[in-house]
Amino acid sequence: MTSTLADPELVAAAQQEAPDLTAAEAARDAAERAHTALASARDQATQRERRVAELGAELAECIDRWQPAADRHRLAERLAALASGTSSDNQWSMSLSSFVLGERLRQVVDAANERLDHMSARRYLLRHDLRKTAGARGRSGGGLGLRVADGWTGVDRDPATLSGGESFITSLALALGLADVVTAEAGGAEIGTLFVDEGFGTLDEDTLDGVLDILDGLRDGGRAVGIISHVAELRSRVPAQLRVSKTRTGSTLSAVGVG
Repeated sequence: MTSTLADPELVAAAQQEAPDLTAAEAARDAAERAHTALASARDQATQRERRVAELGAELAECIDRWQPAADRHRLAERLAALASGTSSDNQWSMSLSSFVLGERLRQVVDAANERLDHMSARRYLLRHDLRKTAGARGRSGGGLGLRVADGWTGVDRDPATLSGGESFITSLALALGLADVVTAEAGGAEIGTLFVDEGFGTLDEDTLDGVLDILDGLRDGGRAVGIISHVAELRSRVPAQLRVSKTRTGSTLSAVGVG
């Protein structure tokens, strides 16, 4: 026993100060609380990890179900933008309706040029301009623009630069061209009656002859052509007339050359 107490390690330990048990207990309690908190955090993290995995699987399943609808929506959205003229793939920035109308206008222009060429003494032809909208001063994307090819100068002109008589024969040619297109679309059912209101006073003698030749050709083809005008030169060219005479007491009608 004496030898055991004389052990140097025991002697050294006996010489040290007594441990602070209260502090040790407090440290132990703190360590236990920290351990409990860490274990709780670990459990919560494990639960969150498991829930995130479950939600990830649900999200992947939802995406798989949503993807076909999203693909169809993107396709419909792209087609809608293309049809409305707002898509970068639409090189003309032209809506589908304008494109369809532009194609119809091209047909009208082709039919109109057959008569405008004669009425203008082979000077003017209309050109369909996809880049411009008529009357919009060069606004792009309309598809309903027109230019006038001047065979005398070789320069395309804006229709607004035509004189009154030139505008009249151009408008008349377009109206007749439209009638031809409508007739073709209606399965050959012709527009049997055509009225032309004024405009003849703006024509020179040669142009007037060309216009009347066209109208005579329509009449010979079976159409009824009515001309409303005050131009005296027309009296010798129109076989059947209804003349309006104005008096102080009112206007009267008289038939001339009507069977």
